[in-house]
Amino acid sequence: MSKLKSITIADDDPGILDAVGMLLEMEGYKVNATLNGNTVINEQHDLPDIYILDIWMSGSDGRELCKKLKSAERTKHIPVILISASNDLQRSAETAGADDFLAKPFEIDALLAKIEKALQN
Repeated sequence: MSKLKSITIADDDPGILDAVGMLLEMEGYKVNATLNGNTVINEQHDLPDIYILDIWMSGSDGRELCKKLKSAERTKHIPVILISASNDLQRSAETAGADDFLAKPFEIDALLAKIEKALQN
């Protein structure tokens, strides 16, 4: 049996974290949710298969986190999907090295499709 794919989600909105986390778990993913994006960088022991980061979080910017993850040897191969309430940020998400971008509010099916696509690459 294959190991569950794990996803780390960072968003400073607890409602989004809970809802998306629950839905992803129902889809069979192992979810690690955090309200503080900085824990994503500090948490190096159990790396996820994919990161989903909110661009605007209190205390950290998902684009900065993405750049750090993509420049670190241990995490540069892990796909990053940046999410934001602003559609205008897609270009800056790409500039930060994100593998994909999703504007809020989003359909869970759209997120699942992006996760599956990123995990296949």
